[in-house]
Amino acid sequence: MRNRNSNGGSPGGEGRASGGAGSGALDLNLLRTFLAVYRTGSFTAAARLLGLSQPTVTTQVRALERQLGRELFQRLARGVAPGPFADDLAARVVEPLDALAAVTGPGGAADDAVPEPVQLAGPVELLTHSVLPGLAPLMDGGVRLRITPGLTEPLLEELRAGRYDLVLATYRPRGRTLASVPLSDEEFVLVASPPWAERIGGPARIAADGPAALHGAPLVAYAEDVPIVRRYWRHVFGKRLTRQPALTVPDLNAVKAAVAGGIGFTVLPRYLCAAELASGTLVALHEPDDPPINTAFLVQRPGSSTNPHVALVRDHLLEAARGWT
Repeated sequence: MRNRNSNGGSPGGEGRASGGAGSGALDLNLLRTFLAVYRTGSFTAAARLLGLSQPTVTTQVRALERQLGRELFQRLARGVAPGPFADDLAARVVEPLDALAAVTGPGGAADDAVPEPVQLAGPVELLTHSVLPGLAPLMDGGVRLRITPGLTEPLLEELRAGRYDLVLATYRPRGRTLASVPLSDEEFVLVASPPWAERIGGPARIAADGPAALHGAPLVAYAEDVPIVRRYWRHVFGKRLTRQPALTVPDLNAVKAAVAGGIGFTVLPRYLCAAELASGTLVALHEPDDPPINTAFLVQRPGSSTNPHVALVRDHLLEAARGWT
């Protein structure tokens, strides 16, 4: 995602642009830089995205502000915040600039170079279970991928900063700077090993007594604040979860292994434990009429459309997700 413009190390051709907001055309280099800052919320992140130095980005934004006679960004302790005029300007230039970049490349000149690797990130469980097994068609087509596992919140922050092109997120990001589309739904299921299911009294006992039937059974979770289990309790039982986990491990595959090995109970996405439920390694302790559902979203970094392989990966994931279980 380098800016291959020969003027990239200069103040962006300030001398070629008109001096006022209403006289003549604005320099495309300055508008590209403005849009990168607007999208990433940082001069530093925009510089990294464009392949420029941070002082060059600052100079270009200031040059555009002088030409327009308006302040575009409020400088904060960390990053910048767009002002009302910046919102209006971004709305007017985003589509034509992205369309131009898709044809000419991010630096404004045609380029026959091999596209850069697509940076994709998301939850390790979804990546390993659903995404990675289906990547062969992309690899056969010459797409290069760099995949990073992680939690949604920090991954979205790094997406905004230009670190990733696409992120599989467990919730829809807020704000207007990131475009997202629903990818797939996951159902949560309460599970235990067969010995613990027998000790608890099985699904019939849970249906009759609710969460009280689980008293004395160790809870296994991937985080201390047990977000998945808390959501299940609230949605299914209409109660607040008050107990603490006996075991935490920050990987749902490891949580599944611990419970299958005989450590208490947990709540897992059904897709992740479908094989174990079918084989009897795990037992579903409850089958509510309205199980909790979570939607995963595919989030794309603004400006990543300049790499044609990003669109290939995005479209492949949207199509493949129709068959995910």
